Amino acid sequence: MNGTAPVKHVTSSQLALRLAATILVAAGLPVAAALAQTTVPAPQPVESAPLPPPTAAQPAPVQAPPAASAEPAPSPSVAPPAAAPPPAAPPPPAAAPAPVQTPPPPQPTPPITAQPPATPLPAAPAIDRDATLAGKPGDTMGVDTLVLSPKPALTISGQTTWDKGIETLAGIFQRLENDAGRLGLRVAGRPLTYFAETDDIGFRYEAILPVDRLPDNAAQLGDVRAGSTPSGNALRFTHKSPYDDIDSTYEGITAYLDAKGLTVRDQFVEEYVGDLKDPGDAGFEVNIYVQPR
Repeated sequence: MNGTAPVKHVTSSQLALRLAATILVAAGLPVAAALAQTTVPAPQPVESAPLPPPTAAQPAPVQAPPAASAEPAPSPSVAPPAAAPPPAAPPPPAAAPAPVQTPPPPQPTPPITAQPPATPLPAAPAIDRDATLAGKPGDTMGVDTLVLSPKPALTISGQTTWDKGIETLAGIFQRLENDAGRLGLRVAGRPLTYFAETDDIGFRYEAILPVDRLPDNAAQLGDVRAGSTPSGNALRFTHKSPYDDIDSTYEGITAYLDAKGLTVRDQFVEEYVGDLKDPGDAGFEVNIYVQPR
């Protein structure tokens, strides 16, 4: 015998067993348990025969490429010609160009006329707190016949005695002036007293202070009233002497009216041109207005 080891023939059962064991090992299962459950038939005796000596390897024959087929390649199928598209619609006729607008000739620019300066508004008349109802006396005899125009005023009514008359009136006029300032008004004339009723003891009066306008809110006046100064036909007499001597002026007024045969109202008005705080001044001036009936 040659030195070649005898080849053991493996039966198909043994080969299947080995393959199953390999699969179980790969799956992580115990091979012994699987083999115990598998019944393998006893191997059959195999006659062994010596293998022939190996022969030199013969080169594999080179496969010649298959000869090209003599049959011609099938000709490609020809598609039927596509239907011709319908003729395109003719393009619309081009629009006629718009006529060129000729710009109008430039108009001559009119000459600029210088505007006259605006006429300034007349200035508001100055407020004269020393103005009287009818200006300065014009009659050398101290009597003027005139027509009084009403002016806005603040008024307060009251009653007092003759011996305290000037003192009372001076305090009332000061109060009216304070109220005018509180209401945003300006004093526009000298203070006046309307003597509504008189007797031997005293008199009832209406103190009047001319102002530039009436107040906007009458509710703020309190016991002060918005009114006006006396108006209408009147005679004005002038007293220039201490106030204590005014009785002599009234006696002259009575004599003048009797001489002229004039009948006047019982009420009369005093307008204090001088300062009531100094009624003893020798030049203290008072205008006295009486109105015919």
